Amino acid sequence: MAGTNSERQLLAEGPAVILVEPQMGENIGMVARAMANFGLAELRLVNPRDGWPNERAQATASKADHIIEATKVYDTLEQAISDLNFVYATTARERDGYKPVRSPVVAAETLRAKFKAGEGTGILFGRERWGLTNEEVALADEIVTFPVNPAFASLNIAQAVLLMSYEWMKSGMEDLGAVPFQALEQRPSTKDQLFGLFDQLEEALDARNYFHPAGKKPKMVDNLRAVLSRRAFTEQEISVLRGVISSLDRFTRKSPRGSGSHPRPSKTSSKAPKETTSDDSSGE
Repeated sequence: MAGTNSERQLLAEGPAVILVEPQMGENIGMVARAMANFGLAELRLVNPRDGWPNERAQATASKADHIIEATKVYDTLEQAISDLNFVYATTARERDGYKPVRSPVVAAETLRAKFKAGEGTGILFGRERWGLTNEEVALADEIVTFPVNPAFASLNIAQAVLLMSYEWMKSGMEDLGAVPFQALEQRPSTKDQLFGLFDQLEEALDARNYFHPAGKKPKMVDNLRAVLSRRAFTEQEISVLRGVISSLDRFTRKSPRGSGSHPRPSKTSSKAPKETTSDDSSGE
């Protein structure tokens, strides 16, 4: 699966995800996948409709095998949370009662603090069709709800788990602006390289009578250079553009590169790139 890397550290910690009477194995598998994406690992099922283990759950988990294989099954919700110190119940509906209601951000920060303190924590998710009952919500310490469209508040169970898992991951980041990888650093082009691009492009266009009528050529050249110099090109970008121009200059639609036909002679300037630079037109 794209994005997986068995050589890197596998995060597997945090609160237990507890699904109450889940109905479809596919949804359980997608929940496991969402958990694995953001470092959660403990999945508990309360009275799953189709029993456990479930082949469909395994298939849709997309290699989150460490979660599927360690999944625990309970007959009642009370049994599933009996060893935990603190539990959130997720719901999109307003409930009667006196439970504090938290946003996902606040809930994740609370769970992170309790996890660091060594407490057992969990998050309850209800049935696909109608969520948690009031009695089940009453067993939780607090409620977490999502900022969704009030006229369309229903979330798929895997979506709800994904949102909470994402907030859990964020709560452990020192820098919320950090990303796992950066774009490859490239050297900025020199002015001489940019001038070479100007010369090559202008010669190729001039050969095709692009600058017409002749009296407008100086202004057209100025406009073209203004477009190409609007931002600072890198060496690689200059190479890509010049490779494109070389290819257009040497090959025709009827005799494309690789067709076996002899390319037409090039009339590029003395500053044209070497033959190998035409390979850079792929942009790799």
